Amino acid sequence: MDFNLPADLVAYLDELDRFIAREIKPLEEADDNIRFFDHRREWARTDFDNGGLPRHDWEVLLRKAKNLADAAGHLRFAIPKRYGGKDGSNLWMAVIREHFAAKGLGLHNDLQNEHSIVGNLPIVTMLDRYGRDDQKAMIDGSITGKYRITFGLTEPEHGSDATHMETRAVEATRDGVKGWVINGEKMWTTGMHVATHCALFARTSGNDGDARGITCFLVPAKAKGVKVEEYMWTFNMPTDHPRVSFTDVFVPDDALFGEIGRGLSLAQCFVHENRIRQAASSLGAVVYCINESVKYARERKPFGKALAENQAIQWPLVELATQAEMLRLLIRKTAWEMDQLTQAQVEHTLSDRVSMCNFWANRLCCEAADRAMQVHGGMGYSRHKPFEHIYRHHRRYRITEGSEEIQKRKVAGFLFGYMGAGKH
Repeated sequence: MDFNLPADLVAYLDELDRFIAREIKPLEEADDNIRFFDHRREWARTDFDNGGLPRHDWEVLLRKAKNLADAAGHLRFAIPKRYGGKDGSNLWMAVIREHFAAKGLGLHNDLQNEHSIVGNLPIVTMLDRYGRDDQKAMIDGSITGKYRITFGLTEPEHGSDATHMETRAVEATRDGVKGWVINGEKMWTTGMHVATHCALFARTSGNDGDARGITCFLVPAKAKGVKVEEYMWTFNMPTDHPRVSFTDVFVPDDALFGEIGRGLSLAQCFVHENRIRQAASSLGAVVYCINESVKYARERKPFGKALAENQAIQWPLVELATQAEMLRLLIRKTAWEMDQLTQAQVEHTLSDRVSMCNFWANRLCCEAADRAMQVHGGMGYSRHKPFEHIYRHHRRYRITEGSEEIQKRKVAGFLFGYMGAGKH
């Protein structure tokens, strides 16, 4: 087995680096935009007088960077060529995501909100695989910003357990139009402040705990009965994560997204693609923390002796570097295997490996950021270094992405044989 990266992938990384230097860095450095990435980042990004939402000028800057990347042919890399993409594979995306995150904070890639000049676009994959022709027609707009589709799965009382969701959709007819009436509540519906639609999951049949019987609907964000109840202030601000209620919301039959009763297949489609790439980004952040710590330890000479000469500095970084190398192999092997399989095959034979990558990458990133803060001393804990930002972001991932619960439950399901083939 050849573990070397393909020459064309290496060449593409070089092309991306040149694009960043030529077009993204100048934008980042113009008009004091660096305030969004230096020690002022949390205050610059957050509109504390407007519910803690992202500031408008921050989101405008991200859109400008995306537009530049789209014009250069990079933003849509991972999606099919028929939508202007390059059919980018999971393996290539994993390598690119690690490469970007290892550069540190910047307009080229920001882990806090999944911004990147090479887009992670799981909603496009959902629309392509499960949408009708009229829904697939939304794909281009979902990339350019015309449409913003949020993800309404998690609920206040059920967290990572989607099968016990209380949101219900019941068939109904209003003014001669056949459709559905939806009642329920969702949490962490990221991006609802600018959303045009919510991919809303509701039980339409079956019993609590059943995987079957959950259906997805594309609900207009401004539909009567849709209400943002509050925005949840989080470990790292700004917040665009609200609790949203749906009260007697009527949608016609054409709001159905995918098959009735098979909605969790759409959710899994979103989750698998997103989490392997998230794991790769976390690994890149680990590499950044290690590299910056090694560099600083060589330069810093308290009491006339470089920090790098102390085994108390060396050994923890050696362990982190070793674990990072092993994690890289697991992520790239898993991403490559995903490229060989259908989504159904991934769900039934590889889902545990995706979960392994996700929970270990998030954990390792927290450990690496914490170690970097310690190596850098007082400056490491200040916001003049990005380590606290990296730590808080990935600590949040460990909670909100379920990597300390649902991901391990999935691995256990494969390990003990009640999910997949029990092959491990």
